[in-house]
Amino acid sequence: MTRTYENALRLLETRRRRGRPRMSPSVQTEALPANFTSTVRGIPSLHGMSEWLQSLGHSETDVSRLNIVHVTGTKGKGSTCEFTRSILYAHGLRTGFPCKIGLYTSPHIQCIRERIQINNKPVTKNLFTKYFFEVWDTLMDPQVQNTDPKQQPPRYLQFLALLAFHTFIRENVDAAIFEVHHGGELDATNVIQNPVVTGITSLGLDHITQLGPTVESIAWHKSGIFKSSAPALSVPQEDRPAEVLHARAAEKNTSLTIVPLNPNLPTDSRVLSIPVQRLNCSLALELAKAFLEAKAPGHELESEDISTAVRDISLPGRFEIIEDADGQTQWFVDGAHNTLSLKKAAEWYSDLTKGSGLQKYRILIFSHFSKDRDGLALLECLAESLAERDALPDHVIFTTYIEREDEATKMDKGQEHYSCMDLQYPDSY
Repeated sequence: MTRTYENALRLLETRRRRGRPRMSPSVQTEALPANFTSTVRGIPSLHGMSEWLQSLGHSETDVSRLNIVHVTGTKGKGSTCEFTRSILYAHGLRTGFPCKIGLYTSPHIQCIRERIQINNKPVTKNLFTKYFFEVWDTLMDPQVQNTDPKQQPPRYLQFLALLAFHTFIRENVDAAIFEVHHGGELDATNVIQNPVVTGITSLGLDHITQLGPTVESIAWHKSGIFKSSAPALSVPQEDRPAEVLHARAAEKNTSLTIVPLNPNLPTDSRVLSIPVQRLNCSLALELAKAFLEAKAPGHELESEDISTAVRDISLPGRFEIIEDADGQTQWFVDGAHNTLSLKKAAEWYSDLTKGSGLQKYRILIFSHFSKDRDGLALLECLAESLAERDALPDHVIFTTYIEREDEATKMDKGQEHYSCMDLQYPDSY
């Protein structure tokens, strides 16, 4: 096969699996003891990661040299990673360290390379292709036909995490921000044994088929990224998950610091006009401070660093407003995919569209029809949140969750067609 970027994408798609290990999808409301232990079905995505890294020639020390900030949570972990990267990058421009920063995040919006970035930019196609085939050739030996599921080669997200580690090590980054895929304890990214600092964003019910049906079980999994070698930070949480986080921090022999909303963040930034993003930025600021304290003693963040960071940051698909060229149509775009996020998105949308005095025609485009999520429950949550704020849409378009109906290889965005059916909004909502 020719070593092209397009062929790399085709090969990567072959590593997707049809289903995930599942626990009971029903939500439980009974409180669990803070020191309980969660369980998992199937093979955790962490399984094999250390061995695969060793096969690529990377030791635990090599990974530690990346100077990793490890972040998880239910809502806002992607934004927090972006803020952390942007703050450290602005500081590096002013002081010279860190001068090369890697970011591993998911999912992507336009192209797969968005998941692996260096200095605010996705890696180039050439770099992605080069490192992809280095990993592929090492780990995907076609001569090996092992039927033991525990000895299978890496799956999609495992492969991408390995590719990120490989890329950042080869490119000699000074710092790397890693966003957890799902959970934490058993996540593929938790092969990181010596992070500089760990962070947890707002917690809620999500991925319950993998992480369990209670906020305590989710908090247990998320706090699995805590390490004795690194301070742990978290935004304020509700009482039940907070108890689990504190118990897990003690279990892992680390300190847990709760980071409140920072009242001194810039007030003239559009991205920080959203309350939840101010909380995410507050956590990111403390993560950046902890990083510099550990890796660059004497370096301190200046107000200039923070102003530059929030001015230059781009968060596509997160509380994003897009205007048509004619100025007549506004698109309010957010990738909310759980009840916590949907409520925040509804609040953001209604606050920005109320009271203008203009005649509005509101259209909702909703696409959460995935077998892994309860689309109806999410739709009801969004409808109730919008109704409470008198912001119900006049029309609803439901789209499929599958990008390609023929199940052909998914390529980077640009020419896909999304089928949809146009339905009236139910009167009961």
